[in-house]
Amino acid sequence: MTLAVITARGGSKRIPDKNIKAFCGKPIISYSIEAAIKSKVFDIVMVSTDSERIADIAASYGAEVPFLRSAQTSNDHASTVDVIEEVLQQYRKIGMNPERTCCIYPTAPFITAERLIEAHKMLLNDEINAVVPIVRFSFPPQRCFVVNERGRIGYKWRENERVRSQDLEPMYHDAGQFYFIKTRILLKDHTLIPQNTLPIIMNEMEVQDIDNPEDWAIAELKYTQAHPYKE
Repeated sequence: MTLAVITARGGSKRIPDKNIKAFCGKPIISYSIEAAIKSKVFDIVMVSTDSERIADIAASYGAEVPFLRSAQTSNDHASTVDVIEEVLQQYRKIGMNPERTCCIYPTAPFITAERLIEAHKMLLNDEINAVVPIVRFSFPPQRCFVVNERGRIGYKWRENERVRSQDLEPMYHDAGQFYFIKTRILLKDHTLIPQNTLPIIMNEMEVQDIDNPEDWAIAELKYTQAHPYKE
């Protein structure tokens, strides 16, 4: 059994109703739900939320919401792993024990069924514990500036000042879309990035972190004008 868990807590300070705000004409959470269902790799596509409103919208797009999130996993201190483990515990109570679990973010409009299928196939390898999409930093972090207590800037690592960008080790960050993991590993190690995690390397046009209104505007611009998987 393979389970998709879309984590969608209610409330957002920087972007009101972020998880259900209209993105290019429909609730942003709908993109995650539709990609998961379209991939056909999941036996269950569910949404973990503490909000009746989010639950209703999620259900209207085909997701299951068998229970609401507890108060313990709805506060600012609960981690994503805490949320997923609570979901798994609830399913175990009714005799359901998924072999693979995919945590999907609700604000990931660039997610595609094709990427989920790709990750699922990679995870079927006995030696692989998880698959996570990542993207290369557009500017090498090794050449970053820091601001001191007097407001002046300087290199964090002066030794890299004259090193060509192409000679620096490539570094990547989380693409903010999903984590596909073997359930027993998640429960044993309590992490979404265990040992033997494989990457899916994304390009900049497939990724946009959305933390504030400016990010949201950039994401819509990318999606409508430059998203390579736009239908």
